[in-house]
Amino acid sequence: MISWMQKHNKYLVWTIWIATIAFIGAGFVGWGSYSFGSKAGNVAKVGDIEIKQTKLNMAYSSLYNRYNEAMQGQLDEKTAEEMGLIKQAFAQLETQAKILNFAQELGIVVSDAEVAERLQNIRWFQKEGVFNKDIYEGYLKSQRIRANVFEETLREELIIQKTLALLATDTLPFEEEAVAAALNVSDKLAYKVLTNDDLDFVVDEAKVKAYWEMQKENFLTQKSYELSIAWTESSETPVTEEEVKAHYDTNSFNYTDETGKQLPFEEAKVLATKDLKIKKTKKAAQKAYIAFKKGALDKSESVTLPLGDAMLTDELWNALEESSLGDILKPKTIGERYATVKIENVVLPKVKSYEEAKEEVTALYADQAKKEALLALAEETLKNLDQNDTIVSDFVKLEENVNLQPLNNQESLQFLQKLFTSSKEKGIISVFDKVIVYNILEQKLMPMDVNQTDFIKDTAATLKQTTFESNLIKMLDKKYPTEVYMGGLVN
Repeated sequence: MISWMQKHNKYLVWTIWIATIAFIGAGFVGWGSYSFGSKAGNVAKVGDIEIKQTKLNMAYSSLYNRYNEAMQGQLDEKTAEEMGLIKQAFAQLETQAKILNFAQELGIVVSDAEVAERLQNIRWFQKEGVFNKDIYEGYLKSQRIRANVFEETLREELIIQKTLALLATDTLPFEEEAVAAALNVSDKLAYKVLTNDDLDFVVDEAKVKAYWEMQKENFLTQKSYELSIAWTESSETPVTEEEVKAHYDTNSFNYTDETGKQLPFEEAKVLATKDLKIKKTKKAAQKAYIAFKKGALDKSESVTLPLGDAMLTDELWNALEESSLGDILKPKTIGERYATVKIENVVLPKVKSYEEAKEEVTALYADQAKKEALLALAEETLKNLDQNDTIVSDFVKLEENVNLQPLNNQESLQFLQKLFTSSKEKGIISVFDKVIVYNILEQKLMPMDVNQTDFIKDTAATLKQTTFESNLIKMLDKKYPTEVYMGGLVN
C-alpha cells in the first residue's frame, strides 16, 4: 500500500515557473547591487541570443529586492552571495532566452500595438486609472533606463507568455482524481535530522592544497582600474522651495515608503531637494567634463578600485567596462555629486597563489567535504535506523502547514515536498544544510473535503501546465546551448 501511494505522489511535483524581470518593482523598492565582469558588455550567449551585463544587473537587483522585502530588509550582499542569488538571476535570464530562441524559430511575434497596450495597463504609470506619459518618462529618467530597452523587455515578456500559452490544455478527470488522491495521502514518519554539528570534521590542509591545484584556474585576482576622478558637488547648488515642490509634483512616484505608498511632500522634501540639486548641477558637471578633457581642470583624486567596488555605481562600472584605456567618461551621479572619470590603467585578473587563495579555497573545500561527510553519515544512519533514536511524527499531509521539529516551517515544507514525490519508503532527503533520514511507518488515505474540489481542479491544471513547461525547458536545454563568458553564474 505504501509503495503504491508513494508512486502516485509524483503528481504533486510543483515546477516553479520563472517570470520575466520585474523592472518596475525593483525600481520602486530600491536597487540591490552586484557587479560583474563581461565580454563586450555580455555575460553569456544562449542559442542566438546574447545576455547583456546590464540585464543581469537588473535581474539580480530585482531578485535581491524581492528577497530583501521577504526578509524585512535584513538581506545583505554577503547573505545574497551565500544564497546564490546571482546564479538564480542568471538562470531566469537563461530560461527566458531559451524560450525566446524557440519563439523566434516558431515565428511568434508581438506587435507594437500589443506592447503599447501592455504599457498603458501598468498601474505604476497611470494617473486616475489612465496612462500618464509624464509619469512614464519620469520613471525611465529616474531609473536611467531608455524607453526602447524597457519596451523591448515588455515585448519579450509578451512573447514568452504567447509561447507558453501554446501549452495550455484542459485537465482530464483521471488527472484530477490522481491529484485528489495524492493531496489526501497522509504519512506517519520516524525521522532523524543530521547537521554539520553531528560531524567530527577537521580540515586537512594537504587536501585543501590538492583541491586548489585542481581548481586554481577558478581563483583569480579581481580585475581592477586605476582612475582619475574630477568631482562636481551638488550640495551648494541653490534651489527654492517652489522649485522643489514642482520637482516633487512631477516625480512624486519616486518618493515612496518601504510598502510602496507615496510619501507626502513634507516627508519627501529632503530627498526631493537632493534630487533637484543633482539635476541643476548637471550643467556644471558637463562644463567640468569639458575642462577636464582639455586639461584645464585638475583631477580631484586618483584611486585604484577592483571591478564592482561600492565607491562607484553599477551604471558607472557598466560604462567603464564598455570603455577603453585613456577614455574620459561623461559625468555620472554618485550620491550627491557627479564624477568625471578617466581610465588611467586596467589591471587584468591573474591566477592567485595558494596563499592568496587559501582562505577562499579552504572555505569551499570544507563546504564540499562536509556535504560529502554528512551524506556518508546519513547512509550509515539509514542502515542502522533505530526507532528509539528517532522522532516519530503524527500523520502529515503535504498541503498542511506542518512544522517537523527541529526543522523550521520552510525546511519542513521542502522536506515534505521531496518526501511526497519520492517512491522510497525509507531514505535520505537533503534540505538546505541539513540531511533527514526517514522511514515511513504508516500511510493512509484521508477522506476528501468537499471544499477541496476547486482547489484540486486548479492544482491539476497548474501541475499539468508546469509539467509541460518543465519538459519544454528540458528540450530547449539540448536545443539551445549556453556559452558563459564569466565564472560564478552556474554551478
